[in-house]
Amino acid sequence: MRGFAKEWRDVPHFINGITREIWEDRKIGSLRHRYAEGLVVRSPASVVVDNSNVIAATMATLAEFPDRELLGEDVIWCEDPEGATATSDAYLSSHRLICTATHSHPGMYGAPTGRRLRYRILADCAIRDDAVYDEWLVRDQSAIVRQMGADLVDWTRDLIAREGGPGACVPPLTPETDVAGPYDRRGNDDEWGQRLVDVLSSIMAADLDVIPRAYDRAAALHYCAGQETQGWAEADRFWMGLRAAFPNASFRIDHAIGRADLMMPPRAAVRWSLHGTHSGWGRFGTPTGAEVYIMGITHVEFGPFGGSGPTIRREYTLIDETAIWKQILLSTGAHE
Repeated sequence: MRGFAKEWRDVPHFINGITREIWEDRKIGSLRHRYAEGLVVRSPASVVVDNSNVIAATMATLAEFPDRELLGEDVIWCEDPEGATATSDAYLSSHRLICTATHSHPGMYGAPTGRRLRYRILADCAIRDDAVYDEWLVRDQSAIVRQMGADLVDWTRDLIAREGGPGACVPPLTPETDVAGPYDRRGNDDEWGQRLVDVLSSIMAADLDVIPRAYDRAAALHYCAGQETQGWAEADRFWMGLRAAFPNASFRIDHAIGRADLMMPPRAAVRWSLHGTHSGWGRFGTPTGAEVYIMGITHVEFGPFGGSGPTIRREYTLIDETAIWKQILLSTGAHE
């Protein structure tokens, strides 16, 4: 693959390989060339610019969770011809992984609890010249907080205080705090990605009757807060609870990749966003009128068991509930 060092046979090998190299093999300094200078890493909790700041954040995380391991579940990827140069091809990846760690030392998550944690991360990357040059990721923060035995809202309120209060705390990702990076395209036009785009767009348009048509009846569902469940009713419960809390928020598809590989089910990865006011009853309780921006990532695998064509057999959707609560608390003055 043009533009990759010989040690990497393909994009999944590269993504999983550098993840292990950085986090488990402790080659944190390799971020100076595994991540391009000036890249932007966006998560719902923050925007980090340049690989030097990514190195600092990585060391802080490993100081708090020294036994952290990242187990790659899948990499959904495609070529990016428009991003290629004369010397290097370009690629897009959406990485799904399980993180295990013990909360052993003080840090961002507060005083050490000694709790053993397990949670998912979804991350979209743009790759060129053997390096990641733009990134978006969603970490299941509410699963971490709950496993540490904390209340989600109380923990978020405490985080604001530990970061210096409302005027000094790390601002969550919003259109105002985002930083434009070098990658500005929308993925590929594969049919499987478009299938998922159509399903998510129907759900967000309040057409939740799409779920029994688009999902297998026994679909395995993996949602934020570490929720592992099955079936149409649970898919309806998750998506209804989210959309009902932000009924008038604008929904946008920001990126979509579809892919079919030998010995794998057809898969899709879609990054999407909601932006609007917390004006409804739903997953986030009493409406507050707070302006909220949500970045979500959804992975699905398709199967053959639908009555009228392929259906979703497995879904993985993550949002960062702590980033949402942080916006609500800061907007309403309930951070104290």
